[in-house]
Amino acid sequence: MARAPDLFGDPDPEPTRKPGPRPLADRLRPEALDQVIGQDQLLGPAGALSGMLARGSLPSLILWGPPGVGKTTIARLLARAADLSFQPLSAVFSGVADLKRAFDEARARRTAGRFTLLFVDEIHRFNRAQQDGFLQVVEDGTVTLVGATTENPSFALNGALLSRCQVLVLKRLDDAALEALLARAEATEARALPLDPAARAALRAMADGDGRYLLNLAEQLLALPEATPPLDPAGLAALLAKRAALYDKDREEHFNLISALHKSLRGSDPDAALYWFARMLTGGEDPRYIARRLARFAAEDVGMADPRALPLAIAAWETYERLGSPEGELALAQLVVHLATAPKSNAVYVAFKEAMAAAKQTGSLMPPAHILNAPTKLMQEIGRGAGYAYDHDEAEGFSGADYWPDGMARSTFYRPTDRGAEAAVAARLDELQKLRRAKRGRR
Repeated sequence: MARAPDLFGDPDPEPTRKPGPRPLADRLRPEALDQVIGQDQLLGPAGALSGMLARGSLPSLILWGPPGVGKTTIARLLARAADLSFQPLSAVFSGVADLKRAFDEARARRTAGRFTLLFVDEIHRFNRAQQDGFLQVVEDGTVTLVGATTENPSFALNGALLSRCQVLVLKRLDDAALEALLARAEATEARALPLDPAARAALRAMADGDGRYLLNLAEQLLALPEATPPLDPAGLAALLAKRAALYDKDREEHFNLISALHKSLRGSDPDAALYWFARMLTGGEDPRYIARRLARFAAEDVGMADPRALPLAIAAWETYERLGSPEGELALAQLVVHLATAPKSNAVYVAFKEAMAAAKQTGSLMPPAHILNAPTKLMQEIGRGAGYAYDHDEAEGFSGADYWPDGMARSTFYRPTDRGAEAAVAARLDELQKLRRAKRGRR
């Protein structure tokens, strides 16, 4: 009897599997790589994996992608396509003894002329020492390592291991791929899902790009009596639990979303900024963290183009502290919209960096004598404070004096833009520069 297609996950079923009910996702596993849905960038005619197999050269790999997109399935089918023995391990349940046993078995196969694809699921869960254990067997060809991870390999894996592997990125399944899975499930079960078009779209949205999860939801629907009338989105929501959004406050998704919020604000898109703000809140992010980042944005990216932005950021932060959630979140939402729609300038940010660099380069240069305090007679006698021009006594309220240290030429760090309130600052600085030249010309 032919084995049913395999989509997502486990190692090859055992030949002696006892008969019994099997989950829909298990029954729909593909038998070949060209049956895997949604990863054409790897498995299509011009895909990276297709090219490796065509050349007969399969290196060690790290498959990086979210849950339910086919990492385990691809590894298993790669072993079949490359005629390698498939040996699976899970970093969740394995330790050093399990690794040593797997390596010894691979060496024994190699002695017998058979090579091994060692698949390690959740490879990022191994610690640094355990990851180092793979280096020799990968280096000498004892195994072709294929590791699967949902975490960014740059942060989760040792550099030495990464240098011996190619990282391939698997995509979150898009709407078309999820629909193809639903169609495959309906064909296998020889019945349509009891959903109207809007509910069908809602079902795909509930899966959030996870094919395995989608098929588990579909299986619940296909278990309903065949006479069940089509459900609308409300009926679907009442029947199925909604999947929690993928978000981990301590891992990469946290940084991905704050980056998306920050860049949407910088790009002056209030709607996108509100969306990412809401995504972080629904994911369980601490609003205080968001408030701190918004205050930073006000200083760094809005700056003098809208000097109100920073005090408004502090006010919104304080409002949240007084009101808490959910009422205080509205103040942060108002701040998000203000920052997104405000004129932008990073001129102060750039000026500060340049001034810091200059301060480090110039060391201990003293201020000019005329602006030094002279609280004692001795200090006055040696010339401190001599010739200081009190700006308020000048006709224009501006003396044009030189405030730079002796031995250092005047520099320009702050270059205001022509955006928002900073345009008036730029005009004022131009006026002061003309006055400075005029006053020095009269001296």
